[in-house]
Amino acid sequence: MKAVRYSQFGDADVLHLEDVAVPVPAAGQVRVRVAATSFNPVDASIRAGGMQGPIPVALPHTPGIDVAGTVDALAPGADQDDDGGARGPVAVGRSVIGFLPMTGAGASAEFALAPADALVAAPTSVDLADAAALPITGLTAWQALFEHGDLQRGQRVLVNGAGGAVGLYAVQLAVAAGAHVIGVAGPRSAERVRAAGAHVVVDRSSLGSSGELAAAVGGPVDLALNLAPVEPQQLTVLVGLVGDGGRLVNTTVWMPAPSDEGRGVRGVDMFVRSNAGQLAELVRRVDAGELRIAVAERVGLADLPALHARAAAGEVSGKVVVVP
Repeated sequence: MKAVRYSQFGDADVLHLEDVAVPVPAAGQVRVRVAATSFNPVDASIRAGGMQGPIPVALPHTPGIDVAGTVDALAPGADQDDDGGARGPVAVGRSVIGFLPMTGAGASAEFALAPADALVAAPTSVDLADAAALPITGLTAWQALFEHGDLQRGQRVLVNGAGGAVGLYAVQLAVAAGAHVIGVAGPRSAERVRAAGAHVVVDRSSLGSSGELAAAVGGPVDLALNLAPVEPQQLTVLVGLVGDGGRLVNTTVWMPAPSDEGRGVRGVDMFVRSNAGQLAELVRRVDAGELRIAVAERVGLADLPALHARAAAGEVSGKVVVVP
């Protein structure tokens, strides 16, 4: 089969399209015929070698944490849960999506292995390849809002990076939860953020001034999400916008979230994890028309090195799916 791999850490030019053996599922695993994976910034960080502490990968490594495809084969017992019952979507021929283990081989290939318990039935209302844009970004938004942010109806939430893949999901989910949503985004994505339901859209350039941003936001927020790379002083500005007892949830884990203990404002650093139950709920919302998957472009496997290079140059906007 064809797969994109790298045998050393480095820039995008370490990525190569290669012929490799079709993987064989081990205990608890499923082989998926890949319809698509997606590009996530963490793929580039792992490839560059900067994540070997939290995400050690063996070389050669195939990137691609998201997977959407069709179950092709499964190891004995992979179709049963711990009690011996049938495991829902895991049957040959079923369309599935999932969040693959970050330390294992990814889905930038024609076939990929996945833990059976990480897969859920794919949404039926969108193209299967486009569904690869949901797992890691959708789960990041869900966990930031509801697990780490404890978002409640009627609260005010600020989403910095609202125009990105995670941000657009966070805006939609927060609006659906009954929150008042302020999206901070660049000019190119402001309209997308409004279309996602944000009540107020603030230009990200205001992050450089606490007074300017506070005036644009119009009062303290209960929860602030930082989903974009920022300078340390900009994180401090965000903390200042959070009301007493509120939270700042930060996904840029290389830059710890500050707290304001005097006001009871807690900074939380989060790292997304696979959760099949949450992913199934996101799929339900997609099929119910309550959550929209946005795909900016599709590229082929052979174009993945160029995609990584474009991302490093800041030339990628929106979610990109990678199709074998």
